[in-house]
Amino acid sequence: MRAVWVGSLIFAAVGLCGCATKYQDMGFAGGVAAEPIMTDTYRILARGNGYTAAARVEDFVLLKAAETTLAAGGSYFVVINQNNQTNVTVGQTPGTVQTNVYGRTAFSTYTPGTTYNIVKPGEDVMIRVLRLKPGEAPPPGAFPAQDIANTLGPRLKQS
Repeated sequence: MRAVWVGSLIFAAVGLCGCATKYQDMGFAGGVAAEPIMTDTYRILARGNGYTAAARVEDFVLLKAAETTLAAGGSYFVVINQNNQTNVTVGQTPGTVQTNVYGRTAFSTYTPGTTYNIVKPGEDVMIRVLRLKPGEAPPPGAFPAQDIANTLGPRLKQS
């Protein structure tokens, strides 16, 4: 019986490791999307679930901004504005009561439930796509789209 319990615990732990939001189109469990605002301006939306690290959502934003820039014929992008869209909800486990009877006397022990926070990271970022002429230097703070796609793309898309 103990081996079954230990095996179930290991299976649950392994299962939870894969629950973080993947780099995917926006869906129920989170993801990323790009919305055109003007011809060279886009809003990048990224959301994670309760198992997703905030840094991972930041990487989602950068990769989607790079992909959007390249698809729009740009080579660099600048961040115009960003808003933290992290959502915090509260969860609670139920309490338990255990009653033991000794002779004619019953003893009950109550263990209250646990309250915990569920943090779902999110970001909305406005970017401007830059279409630079050959030899033209990018402005300060501009991100090179191809470098980001080459660096973050393989890492985020394989996991």
